[in-house]
Amino acid sequence: MSKGYFRKMSIDDGRPAGAPVEDLEPLADLEPRAAGLGAQDDFEPRDVGLEPRDLGAEPLAMRALAHPTRLRLIEELTLRGAMTATEAAQHVGESPSSCSFHLRTLAKYGFVEEAEGGTGRQRPWRVVRVGNRWRSGPETPAAERTAGEALAAVVRHRDRELLDDFHARQAELPEDWTDAIVHSNFGGWLTADELSQIGDELIAMWKPYLERLRDPAQRPAGARMVHMFAHGFPRLDVDPHEVPDTATDDEAPGA
Repeated sequence: MSKGYFRKMSIDDGRPAGAPVEDLEPLADLEPRAAGLGAQDDFEPRDVGLEPRDLGAEPLAMRALAHPTRLRLIEELTLRGAMTATEAAQHVGESPSSCSFHLRTLAKYGFVEEAEGGTGRQRPWRVVRVGNRWRSGPETPAAERTAGEALAAVVRHRDRELLDDFHARQAELPEDWTDAIVHSNFGGWLTADELSQIGDELIAMWKPYLERLRDPAQRPAGARMVHMFAHGFPRLDVDPHEVPDTATDDEAPGA
């Protein structure tokens, strides 16, 4: 069963990119759910959950998130903390009214909530959790699979945008950072359990650094925001039952 993880820095389900939201029915603009927060003084970074939300049985929520602007809003709120629609607009390149609409849609589906301290477009919003996960393998129910594939396509598109932007600007980095950059690909014969274990270990390696997203005091001197994404999948152009010909010119097969 293929799995998709989106934490800000994402590991998606490895499927080819498809048309994300255009092929889906539009979502109605409904009022956000009641946030139920206390006073602004009670809003602290530790309130944000670090365990990813499981979207497996929530195709409508996945469809709501499968939109480039909404994904960017989640990204900015995760990295920068609570913001108003007007403040968010400066980072995502949309108008405040557009950001307000998308934030209210995200709130309806439980991705963001109001942080008290303002009204109208001046009310701040915050993320509820850092990250989401979903499954979209062939055995997944059709509605969930379609929504999951659409969301994964939007996540992969954003990953490529960030990578292209990095390549265009990497000359701005000092030498210690250019030496630390990771660009790797691998090929090997693995079982499904072994590949799954690698994915779990990657997530476990990244997990200790998630606390720094919500608590700037834990960021060491010299730390920068780093984006990492990984894809591990079986090669469908290679027959797993094919026996490679290892015979040399001087050795006949079966000799």
